Amino acid sequence: MASLKQAKRLVVKIGSALLVDRNTGALRSEWLHSLAEDVTWLKSWGTDVILVSSGSIALGRGVLGLPAVELPLEQSQAAAAVGQIRLARAYEEALAPHGIKTAQILVTLEDSADRRRYLNSRATMETLLGLGVVPIVNENDTIATDEIRYGDNDRLAAQVAVTVGADQLILLSDVDGFYTGNPVEDPTATRYDEIHEITPEIEAMAGDAGSGLSKGGMKTKLLAAKMATVAGCDMAITEGSPLNPLKTLEDGANSTWFGATEDPQAARKRWIAAMKTRGELHVDAGAAQALGNGKSLLPAGVAKVTGKFGRGDPVAIVGPDQRILGQGLTRYTVQEARAIKGRKSADIEPTLGYPGRAALIHRDDMAL
Repeated sequence: MASLKQAKRLVVKIGSALLVDRNTGALRSEWLHSLAEDVTWLKSWGTDVILVSSGSIALGRGVLGLPAVELPLEQSQAAAAVGQIRLARAYEEALAPHGIKTAQILVTLEDSADRRRYLNSRATMETLLGLGVVPIVNENDTIATDEIRYGDNDRLAAQVAVTVGADQLILLSDVDGFYTGNPVEDPTATRYDEIHEITPEIEAMAGDAGSGLSKGGMKTKLLAAKMATVAGCDMAITEGSPLNPLKTLEDGANSTWFGATEDPQAARKRWIAAMKTRGELHVDAGAAQALGNGKSLLPAGVAKVTGKFGRGDPVAIVGPDQRILGQGLTRYTVQEARAIKGRKSADIEPTLGYPGRAALIHRDDMAL
């Protein structure tokens, strides 16, 4: 089984029932502070940590005195608006004493479906992680309607793990792993320590029951595992209610690990390479050499731009001998790329009239 100390980038999903007392609607402060200790411990090993946290509606519900039942959409969104600010403050206050800065990121399913928004989210999280910040990600329940919702934070956490190229995803749950059946109803159900392939038989074992404050059942966790492992990310399901849940997992607590099929970078490169390109960027010899050395593609190295593409679209990279070197996701539209081709990065803002990113295609968004 994987060790958390080996993770270069770790995403942790935290369910509502772990953060919020279901009887009082109050924050479980002692548990949250123990989680902050775990995050500090992980960061001491050089691990980037992202927290995908439920709890805004549950917290807001308590403040507004709303009943602990399924709420109408407008009441859920009102509760989320009240709870989000309290949730962000709670994480800030828990991590600040350890010298760790936090940031709040609110997303919807629409944000990951739109390639431009997806790349913007990725760039923001990469920058935050580079600055040593712990991003706190949640679904934007204040504006999301059913058709643009993830609906559960298990799949949201998996999408975040894929977006940032995490190598481990931990689902802190109200169960200690994946069982052959519902252990509450079936006393003969047994827990898997490891699962290396999600077969139809495994899928048939999953149930839908969730806890009182959360919507995720075991089926959503399997969907998250499918998404994460294909992208090169190991995933674990473990019970999150004990204090210091991540250290407890590292020390051998019951869990189920789903093994990744390849590493995150290789999976991402394969995904980019499979896309149908919408244009071409012809580069000079210097740029071709720089790309071969693992560098990003800068505007200065681009001699010609063809096709019709927008930000985030896949484009082919063509060398000076007209040989296709690879392809990548562009950070500029075709009109912008034509305007800045051959120019230094410092000239992007004067040329376009607004600030832009230094690279036309970042090396992480490129498959050669």
